[in-house]
Amino acid sequence: MTQTPTLYAAYAGHLNTALDALEAAGTLPAGLARGNVTVEPPRDASHGDLATNAAMVLAKGAGTNPRGLAEALVTELVKAPHVTSADIAGPGFINLRLAPEAWLNELLAIGTMGGDYGRSDSGRGTTVNVEYVSTNPTGPMHMGHCRGAVVGDALASLLQWAGHTVIREYYINDAGGQVDVLARSVHLRYREALGEVLEIPDGLYPGEYLIPVGQMLAAEFGNTYVSAPEAEWLVPFRTRAVAAMMDMIKADLALLGVHHDLFSSEAALQAAGKPEEAEAWLRAHDLVYDGQLEAPKGKTLDDWEPVELPLFRSTRFGDDQDRPIKKSDGSWTYFGADLAYHFQKAETADALVDIWGADHAGTVKRIKAAVAAMTLGAGREKPFEVKLVQMVQLMKGGAPFKMSKRSGNFVTLADVVEMVGKDVVRFTMLTRKPEAQMDFDFDKVVEASKENPVFYVQYAHARIRRNLRKAADEGLTPSPQHIAMLGAEECDLIKVAAQFPRLVEAAAAAREPHRVAFYLYDLASAFHSYYNLGNDQPEKRFIVAQNAELSAARLYLATQIGQLVKNGLAILGVEAVEEM
Repeated sequence: MTQTPTLYAAYAGHLNTALDALEAAGTLPAGLARGNVTVEPPRDASHGDLATNAAMVLAKGAGTNPRGLAEALVTELVKAPHVTSADIAGPGFINLRLAPEAWLNELLAIGTMGGDYGRSDSGRGTTVNVEYVSTNPTGPMHMGHCRGAVVGDALASLLQWAGHTVIREYYINDAGGQVDVLARSVHLRYREALGEVLEIPDGLYPGEYLIPVGQMLAAEFGNTYVSAPEAEWLVPFRTRAVAAMMDMIKADLALLGVHHDLFSSEAALQAAGKPEEAEAWLRAHDLVYDGQLEAPKGKTLDDWEPVELPLFRSTRFGDDQDRPIKKSDGSWTYFGADLAYHFQKAETADALVDIWGADHAGTVKRIKAAVAAMTLGAGREKPFEVKLVQMVQLMKGGAPFKMSKRSGNFVTLADVVEMVGKDVVRFTMLTRKPEAQMDFDFDKVVEASKENPVFYVQYAHARIRRNLRKAADEGLTPSPQHIAMLGAEECDLIKVAAQFPRLVEAAAAAREPHRVAFYLYDLASAFHSYYNLGNDQPEKRFIVAQNAELSAARLYLATQIGQLVKNGLAILGVEAVEEM
């Protein structure tokens, strides 16, 4: 996608031109790395419109002091379009002030790009695999899975906005003991469907969601497996139960607006011999050896015996001990199967991101070590990140909220979406960093106030749409023809809007979609503050009596702010509502 650079990108280009001029003059040596040079808003808006650390970053390599380099750079930067001043702050930071035309031109750029404003090519040519949710296929989605689902889905969308090709993947853990427990639970529901009166014993899944699965199996098999030994029915019941659970999980995710491109089965991975292939590769590269684990701390020789196991040399990659890839009975450890799965993912992607619950924090170091070892050994180490997501505490009326319908013992995602709606759930899950604890307060998330970010952002869009409808009724239409009539207050709002493209790139690079939610709240706050000026000053309103030209210009500004809110919400998978 080729397009005119947005404002921050354009001034980064002007900065490069200035640095090129200093190189040509001999002030700077050629070839200095500029990767850490930035153009961004100053921390204090009173210092100017743009700030750069170029002199601070490059002075050492240039063999000069930052302030001296800044003085030379200022001489070049004032030649850039619409730069009205360039001042040196502190030891060598440079603050630029821009003429209003620069911001008005950016407003026109938003209007021209519309739904594409904020998209970039920064990730072009890079495929990123984002694996998220990946809950055990043993029941409906509950709120413990919700936050990771939203974070993963929003991250995938954010990466696409930044130009990456994205694979949304779900790893089905259908090879462990939990799916055998599922099969046994379903077998009881199958017998129940055929007329038996049964109690669900401890250790099996009690949820009523398994009743339809038992009924389905009763219709398919009749009495065939009522008294049959487990060995005869375990596999077919497990296969059908997992398929039914995945249908349920996909339906629950769809309620949240979450859809995956790829569902990978752990059982299929093992059946295809992928863990054996990974072990052979690791042994060939001296990364797996047969050895004994150290005795667990606090154990005595009476209750622990050393066992020789295949161990991955994870200590080479920063882990605190080498890790077994098989158990003593010859079956694969979760880690052994998981490293094979990641090796498989790395075959089709340039970078990997996993969204995990915080309860898996203890396994991050070893799986990152394995992926680093295998991808580096295969020719090129592929970036791999694990994002940990904390659990969500449900609250209502100032107290923890408990609700149980079909689950047996937990609050389902479907129940919560039914209560407050998809958009509220999705946006709320992104109002804090994923590694931070979160309370989901049913009272707060539906509150119509500034303290409720979901409402505040959506209301900004709805407010704009309402004013545009009112203007249309009065025969007024948005127009850029007279935007030169816009003043400093309007330019301040455009300055917030203009940060969106750089925000998208930075958030994508950091793999942090919550930054988009934070930005939207700031943009909405700036818009509402500007809008409220008209409460006491009629001349500040979008529709100014008997001034059609100024009204058209302000309506054009409002239209573009609304477009930005819509673009940002689209990344988060949230609707930009027309009215509230």
